[in-house]
Amino acid sequence: MFIEQPPWIYRVLFQGALWRLPDTEKCVYLTFDDGPVPEVTQWVLDILDMYGVKATFFCVGDNVRKYPEIYRMLMERGHRVGNHTCNHVQGIRYRSKKYVANVEKAAEWIDSNLFRPPYGHMRFPQLWRLRKHYRIVMWDVVTRDYSPHMTSQGVFNVVKKYTRNGSILVFHDSLKAVDRMKGALPRAIEWLLAEGYRFKLL
Repeated sequence: MFIEQPPWIYRVLFQGALWRLPDTEKCVYLTFDDGPVPEVTQWVLDILDMYGVKATFFCVGDNVRKYPEIYRMLMERGHRVGNHTCNHVQGIRYRSKKYVANVEKAAEWIDSNLFRPPYGHMRFPQLWRLRKHYRIVMWDVVTRDYSPHMTSQGVFNVVKKYTRNGSILVFHDSLKAVDRMKGALPRAIEWLLAEGYRFKLL
């Protein structure tokens, strides 16, 4: 559960970050990390269109540089984008100055005031510096679709078990997650709609 739905103490440590929205309506916020990549993101967009769902995509700057047409498509179809660093770097492995510089490099291609740290890890000085310019968005439910130890059914079960009102859900439009994500995402959307959840943009 520590991975799928971080405990309250972890949330307290990262004060100012957004983990879940205390919405009185029955709604969820669907997000995707690590794209855009043409082999996956295009498929995700088509699935979201089919169900009339909007989502927020936390993009890796270097992927946007390589695939600008997919990035433009995200916004043309009414989705929102966020910064996910330029090279998917892990904050605890970088000095703050270098980490912030990587985020700023990504901002050359990604026009957004939203930021999500890869792996959900940051040093406190990185958090303090970045939240001056960004809304730091974490998650309430991470599906673990990136894990080779998971199955599509397991990913779907995570959504069913941990989703609650105001949850920020994380899937990945990446090559390492594509097989599990493709099997789980349509089922998850259908289940959420059947349960009465509405999808909102961050």
